[in-house]
Amino acid sequence: MALPAWAGDGIDVTRPSVARVYDYYLGGVHHFDADRAMAEKAIADWPDLPLIMRSNRAFLRRAVTYLARAGIRQFLDIGSGIPTSGNVHEIAQNLARESRIVYVDTDPVAVTHSRALLAGNPATAVLAADFTRPGELLTAVRDLALLDPQKPTALLLNALLHFIPDSAQPGEAIATLRDALAPGSYLVISHATHELHPADLTNRHRDLYRSNTASRMTMRGRTQVEAFFTGFDLVKPSFDRVELSIDRAETGIDRVETGIVLSERWHPDEAASPAQAERFPIWVGVGHRP
Repeated sequence: MALPAWAGDGIDVTRPSVARVYDYYLGGVHHFDADRAMAEKAIADWPDLPLIMRSNRAFLRRAVTYLARAGIRQFLDIGSGIPTSGNVHEIAQNLARESRIVYVDTDPVAVTHSRALLAGNPATAVLAADFTRPGELLTAVRDLALLDPQKPTALLLNALLHFIPDSAQPGEAIATLRDALAPGSYLVISHATHELHPADLTNRHRDLYRSNTASRMTMRGRTQVEAFFTGFDLVKPSFDRVELSIDRAETGIDRVETGIVLSERWHPDEAASPAQAERFPIWVGVGHRP
């Protein structure tokens, strides 16, 4: 079949792509029949999925806004995916025109389309690089000479880590990236969890990704997500205490949320739904490197 210009060359359109399925959930147009079929199968089993993905995207927008207002002018977005409305550069550069952004992904559609979209924006760049090879990734970022390694940078790992298995040692990769960041930098993470919904539902969702894509989903608990922030001080949410309506005996989750919270509860704006946060099983956090 003839591929559209945004697809790039040499991609397999018969097998779903995590980035293209995510684009479908968000209401984008950069997907193929295989991606749509997988997404529709997932939605039939879990109707909230599009809302969950949009909650994740809304958290990213709020986090970037928070960091831009805090004075951050450099953003390294790893696992950036296919560009959609409200991209990091749109948010950051709207608040501070001098902001510089490097997008990183392994998906060829995401890379090709991002480069086409950003061709006229000299303060942005797009890399094809792999989070699990942080040394090579950092070298490629340095070679761009767009981000100043002596200045604070926001490292964004939004909806990435649940596609990185424990065997790939994501904690060590984060530590390598952290050590390359200047003091005053930040780490932003959002991560799917199995702790809030029935095990049969989350297991079916993981099995769907395992059998249809090249990526394997590894949902993690709140404590595991918090461990990724080793070496960072967690930014407090915009409240001191939230009572969860879930049973700690079943989930092991404390009823007092401090730094790692559900996506709808991190600095919620008027569009967020903190009272319904448990519908959206995404742990999120923002950490500051002292």
